[in-house]
Amino acid sequence: MTAFANVIVHINGWPGSGKLTIAKLLAPMLGAKLVDNHTLINPAEMLFSRGDPLYRSLRAAVRETVFDHIVRAEPAASYVFTDALSDDEFDTAQFEHYRVLAERRQARLVPVVLDCSEDENRRRLEAAGRAERHKLVDVSVLDGLRAKHRLLRFERALALDVTDLTVDAAATRLARLIGESLS
Repeated sequence: MTAFANVIVHINGWPGSGKLTIAKLLAPMLGAKLVDNHTLINPAEMLFSRGDPLYRSLRAAVRETVFDHIVRAEPAASYVFTDALSDDEFDTAQFEHYRVLAERRQARLVPVVLDCSEDENRRRLEAAGRAERHKLVDVSVLDGLRAKHRLLRFERALALDVTDLTVDAAATRLARLIGESLS
């Protein structure tokens, strides 16, 4: 696959849907750098509980610093971000940061939504290694999120159901969809 210049791909999906695993294969296919959502939230996660006001302020400060540096990066550089945003007001506002980043870079923004069946999502959430990376592993929390919210679906977002796809197949299919959307 040919690398794309100055593209921001934002992959949204429930925790455990395979975003990072797929993005690790996808980013090199696109010639892009990978910015996993845990790169942005783990500093706050390691220091403060989610209910502590310092948690959100540190998350915001880390994101702002990373985004500011990306704005100043090589103009042709492309990035793949992962995220787990629901349809609530806070998460909707979080996505605006990606829109602004794309505008500031004069980049093409490609939003992607990964769908995954509830049963498969639960199975993946309990995969070995997630807890060590400070990722959600509590199925009851995932079930609560899925019961209370829907995934945030952006205008013109590409959607891919990864329930029955291997990681390789999902990354390859997503790279093709992104390529088609940019042509």
